[in-house]
Amino acid sequence: MTSQDHIISNARVVLADRVIERGWLAVADGRIVEFGEGGAPERGEDIGGDLLMPGLVELHTDHLEAHYVPRPKVYWNPIAAVVSYDGQLATCGITTVLDSLRIWREEGVEEVDGEAETLANAIAAARDAGLLRADHYLHLRCEVPMPDVVAEAQELIERPDVRLLSLMDHTPGQRQFRDEEKLRTYYRGKKGGLSDAELDALFEKRIRYQNEHGERNYRALVDMARRHGMPLASHDDTTLDHVQEAIQNKVAIAEFPTTMEAAEALHRADIRVMMGAPNLVRGGSHSGNVATAVLAEAGLLDVLSSDYVPSSLLMAAIAMPRVVPGIDLATSVRTVTRTPAEAVGFHDRGEIAVGKRADLIRVHVAHDVPAVRSVWRDGDRVA
Repeated sequence: MTSQDHIISNARVVLADRVIERGWLAVADGRIVEFGEGGAPERGEDIGGDLLMPGLVELHTDHLEAHYVPRPKVYWNPIAAVVSYDGQLATCGITTVLDSLRIWREEGVEEVDGEAETLANAIAAARDAGLLRADHYLHLRCEVPMPDVVAEAQELIERPDVRLLSLMDHTPGQRQFRDEEKLRTYYRGKKGGLSDAELDALFEKRIRYQNEHGERNYRALVDMARRHGMPLASHDDTTLDHVQEAIQNKVAIAEFPTTMEAAEALHRADIRVMMGAPNLVRGGSHSGNVATAVLAEAGLLDVLSSDYVPSSLLMAAIAMPRVVPGIDLATSVRTVTRTPAEAVGFHDRGEIAVGKRADLIRVHVAHDVPAVRSVWRDGDRVA
């Protein structure tokens, strides 16, 4: 028996459509080969009635930035930052992740921009050296109005680990920041150093960029994604015009729609709706937009993302059956496993089923807080 061949017993096994309250699962050669109810056919690892779930699949997290630039103007060794970030993801139950990299540069704002290639190379180096616990891919977050965004995306799009390209526009007065004051509040809280006059100048520049480059860059990025067979994500859809644009461009995922109107129209168009797990855990949007729980209760939620708090992905999946009437644990877990996996073409993972990858997590829950006790990727224990 190899390190990948083992049996897990005395588990609450979370399948895609139900929960086996007392069951077992067998792994061989990194794949799930059998599972069932009751006692295991032979002795295995007894997990004491904890949940046994598929490893979580994360499509949009920029938390790597907090490890690479832990303080303003303090840059950490990029490979060490990736390893630290990866360890946090794994111990939060995330076994497959699309690392979201900012594809834009902007003078006058202290953000982690202009570093996409550095971070992509660090991820690849850590992967090649066998330093990573989770399976890492890339998500190119393209700020459409920025003058050089098309050229910068072109430099990365042919990398084999790129799996998603998102089209973002944070121009003041639009989408997430229709209320310009919310954007001012965001920057004051995030940086604390920009005066009102500096913000005025920044916003004026962004509006000018949108007017000068927005339409042309949007079309160029859509065409680039099509040439490379790359799934597209829209971002912060707010109006029916935004939804129509997403439909026309064959968008696969709508990240964080800000209104019920947009979410309903996206759902009717069979575009998967992604919402923030922190939104659900906190009980609402920090930007004052539509709540994740509201969309879930209306049947409009397909995918959860941890966004800026890695632990929120599992917390939200566990909490949703308590806070949203009519949603059971299996349904909730699909939003962080099978559905996001399928959205970007991963059909070998994301559920407990015979033949799927043995990406698994053992989860203990106490006081409504989940704790990850064990993590397996491809059948090997990694945490």
